[in-house]
Amino acid sequence: MRTIRYLLPLLLLASPAVAADPFVKVSQQVNEKVVKIFGAGGFRGATNYSTGVLVSADGHFVTIASQTLDTSELIVHLFDGRRMKAVVLATEPELDIALCYIRTEGKKKDEPNGLDLAFFDINESAKRKPAEPGDWVLAHSNLFEVAMRNEPVSVMQGSIISFSKLHGKRGIFDFPYRGDVYVVDAISNGPGAGGGPLTTRKGELLGLIGREIKNSQTETWINYAIPTFAEVEIKDDKDVVTKVSIPKFVELAKEGKYKPPTKVINKGGLGGYTGLKFVPNVLDRTPPYVDEIIPDSPAAKAGIQVNDLVSFIDGEPIYSIKSYQDAMSRTRSGDTVRMEVRRGDNLQSVDLKLGDWPKGLLKPTVTVPPEKK
Repeated sequence: MRTIRYLLPLLLLASPAVAADPFVKVSQQVNEKVVKIFGAGGFRGATNYSTGVLVSADGHFVTIASQTLDTSELIVHLFDGRRMKAVVLATEPELDIALCYIRTEGKKKDEPNGLDLAFFDINESAKRKPAEPGDWVLAHSNLFEVAMRNEPVSVMQGSIISFSKLHGKRGIFDFPYRGDVYVVDAISNGPGAGGGPLTTRKGELLGLIGREIKNSQTETWINYAIPTFAEVEIKDDKDVVTKVSIPKFVELAKEGKYKPPTKVINKGGLGGYTGLKFVPNVLDRTPPYVDEIIPDSPAAKAGIQVNDLVSFIDGEPIYSIKSYQDAMSRTRSGDTVRMEVRRGDNLQSVDLKLGDWPKGLLKPTVTVPPEKK
């Protein structure tokens, strides 16, 4: 108690210095360039709120391409308390990003909305020298829906742990973006944080806080941000590669000219190629019995056999050919999936490194069911 009585006056004397912290001013400036997004959600634990970053004075903002945007009644709250409607102009799943626009009541669709907002210059941000491990950063977001109307978003201070590729595995992680990320040591990627700005201590934009990625086996999260200079390569069915960067996406989407490149991620509706052929899918829950295996395919190399029953993919139960297709549609060429098949009375576990779909083979083929033994 004597220690507490001694320290209390010192803490009170120190409080004015805390109020003068330069981070407070930076946070206030960044807060004016952030929108609080409210839209779809409420199912499977999905939140109906997220965060966005203003990239133009008249109300264009970028955010993570989450389910929150999947609504005709998208609402944003500005720093000064204004509650306004917004629309999604374009999305690019490979970058996990969307560009939206704030609508003003009484204004026509193509008429300027009359706003004059503070914003981040996404092009200048992308040209800035990348942050390095050890650099201090600030994460700004509507984490846990702490902010409504004119309430400021939350701010976390942390540092860059690493700059690396984001990799995951279906069944443990569920996310579309696989490019470069800043990994940070702040608990920044909670519910509602996706799309918020990661900045330097001076308030300079470094990237967008990513979605909430949870490891269901260890109950842990990864905290990361997609840098504003992020770029992905998308290959079409003619092996033509198109490079898409965040600044280029924003530029074209503002003008209504962005058309997502044709992707071959789900070519044939099955994602990565296995070489498996199943029995005819004639019922809603036709079991995924293997009827044929293409020679030299990933399935053949992994040792899967005819009459095997696919039961799990990366820990996800497979009940039918349709559920198999749903699970595989979220994979890509080059992924390695763990497939568990029932062979007789035993459950066999095999690892398949998925390949590219052979040219001309656009959808799976099926033959007759195996004979009952």
